[in-house]
Amino acid sequence: MGELKKFFFDTYALFEIIHENKNYIPYLKVGVMTTKLNLMELHYRLLSLYGKEIADTAFKRFLPFSVEFLDDDIKEANQFKLINKKKKLSYVDCLGYIISRKRNVKFLTGDIQFKDVENVEFVK
Repeated sequence: MGELKKFFFDTYALFEIIHENKNYIPYLKVGVMTTKLNLMELHYRLLSLYGKEIADTAFKRFLPFSVEFLDDDIKEANQFKLINKKKKLSYVDCLGYIISRKRNVKFLTGDIQFKDVENVEFVK
């Protein structure tokens, strides 16, 4: 039996999974990777839309999939952000993208700024 394929889920992807976007159904059967910073963004968004209970439930659901990051990851993310400053990428997205590259997994997102970026699985 083969190893489970993994993706780094950015906040956009996590949000779409929660909202049962049909285009994200295939990604329910893959390994999930994210960071606590993505969970922070997701929690805030859900808190503002639906309240504490739903936000807390989603945070708890994805927490086991969060990975740690290193100081060098932060520095590389800032370099990536600077190189792509015209795209106005968020710090959290840049960090997630760098982590995905270092761990040799695709960065799963629907953020238009990442549409034609290498190592990205772009899904709307």
